[in-house]
Amino acid sequence: MSSISKRWGLPKELFEGVIKQEQMISIVAEKKRFGKIVTVIKGLDYRDIDIQGLAAKLKSKLACGGTVKENNIILQGDHRKRAFELLVKWGFNRENIEVE
Repeated sequence: MSSISKRWGLPKELFEGVIKQEQMISIVAEKKRFGKIVTVIKGLDYRDIDIQGLAAKLKSKLACGGTVKENNIILQGDHRKRAFELLVKWGFNRENIEVE
Protein backbone atom coordinates (compact mmCIF):
# COMPACT_ATOMS: atom_id res chain seq x y z
CA MET A 1 0.00 0.00 0.00
CA SER A 2 1.40 3.40 -0.94
CA SER A 3 1.74 6.14 1.63
CA ILE A 4 -0.45 9.22 1.38
CA SER A 5 1.08 12.67 1.74
CA LYS A 6 -0.55 14.71 4.50
CA ARG A 7 0.27 17.92 2.65
CA TRP A 8 -1.00 16.92 -0.81
CA GLY A 9 -3.51 14.18 0.00
CA LEU A 10 -2.21 12.02 -2.85
CA PRO A 11 -0.06 8.90 -3.03
CA LYS A 12 3.62 9.83 -3.07
CA GLU A 13 4.23 8.02 -6.36
CA LEU A 14 2.01 10.52 -8.21
CA PHE A 15 3.80 13.69 -7.23
CA GLU A 16 7.29 12.58 -6.14
CA GLY A 17 8.90 13.53 -9.46
CA VAL A 18 7.24 16.93 -9.48
CA ILE A 19 8.33 17.66 -5.92
CA LYS A 20 11.94 16.78 -6.72
CA GLN A 21 11.90 19.08 -9.75
CA GLU A 22 10.69 22.06 -7.69
CA GLN A 23 13.25 21.84 -4.86
CA MET A 24 15.68 24.77 -4.63
CA ILE A 25 18.83 23.17 -3.22
CA SER A 26 22.13 24.71 -2.18
CA ILE A 27 25.29 22.65 -1.71
CA VAL A 28 28.09 24.38 0.21
CA ALA A 29 31.35 23.38 1.87
CA GLU A 30 31.94 24.77 5.33
CA LYS A 31 35.03 24.70 7.49
CA LYS A 32 34.35 23.45 11.01
CA ARG A 33 36.44 22.99 14.11
CA PHE A 34 40.04 21.89 13.72
CA GLY A 35 39.98 22.70 9.99
CA LYS A 36 37.60 19.90 9.05
CA ILE A 37 35.50 20.40 5.92
CA VAL A 38 31.83 19.38 5.75
CA THR A 39 29.38 19.49 2.85
CA VAL A 40 25.99 20.98 3.74
CA ILE A 41 22.94 20.37 1.53
CA LYS A 42 20.29 23.01 2.27
CA GLY A 43 16.81 23.78 0.99
CA LEU A 44 15.15 20.36 1.06
CA ASP A 45 11.47 20.42 1.99
CA TYR A 46 11.11 18.03 4.91
CA ARG A 47 7.35 17.72 4.40
CA ASP A 48 7.60 16.06 0.99
CA ILE A 49 11.03 14.41 0.89
CA ASP A 50 12.40 11.74 3.20
CA ILE A 51 15.52 13.64 4.25
CA GLN A 52 16.72 10.84 6.55
CA GLY A 53 16.48 8.33 3.69
CA LEU A 54 18.18 10.68 1.24
CA ALA A 55 20.99 11.31 3.75
CA ALA A 56 21.46 7.57 4.21
CA LYS A 57 21.70 7.04 0.43
CA LEU A 58 24.20 9.89 0.07
CA LYS A 59 26.35 8.62 2.94
CA SER A 60 26.37 5.14 1.43
CA LYS A 61 27.25 6.28 -2.10
CA LEU A 62 29.87 8.80 -0.92
CA ALA A 63 31.36 6.46 1.70
CA CYS A 64 31.32 9.12 4.41
CA GLY A 65 29.66 9.91 7.68
CA GLY A 66 27.02 12.53 8.19
CA THR A 67 23.82 13.61 9.86
CA VAL A 68 20.61 15.58 9.43
CA LYS A 69 20.28 18.78 11.46
CA GLU A 70 17.59 21.45 11.05
CA ASN A 71 16.47 19.92 7.72
CA ASN A 72 20.00 20.16 6.30
CA ILE A 73 22.11 17.17 5.34
CA ILE A 74 25.65 17.46 6.68
CA LEU A 75 28.27 15.15 5.16
CA GLN A 76 31.84 14.74 6.40
CA GLY A 77 34.33 15.90 3.77
CA ASP A 78 34.09 17.96 0.59
CA HIS A 79 31.58 16.10 -1.62
CA ARG A 80 29.97 19.01 -3.48
CA LYS A 81 30.54 17.80 -7.03
CA ARG A 82 29.65 14.17 -6.40
CA ALA A 83 26.59 15.07 -4.28
CA PHE A 84 25.38 17.32 -7.12
CA GLU A 85 25.77 14.48 -9.64
CA LEU A 86 23.91 12.03 -7.39
CA LEU A 87 21.01 14.42 -6.74
CA VAL A 88 20.60 15.02 -10.48
CA LYS A 89 20.75 11.27 -11.11
CA TRP A 90 18.00 10.74 -8.51
CA GLY A 91 15.61 13.15 -10.21
CA PHE A 92 16.33 16.61 -8.80
CA ASN A 93 16.40 19.48 -11.30
CA ARG A 94 19.94 20.45 -12.35
CA GLU A 95 19.02 24.14 -12.75
CA ASN A 96 17.61 24.33 -9.20
CA ILE A 97 20.78 23.06 -7.51
CA GLU A 98 23.35 25.70 -6.63
CA VAL A 99 26.89 24.54 -5.80
CA GLU A 100 29.08 27.05 -3.99
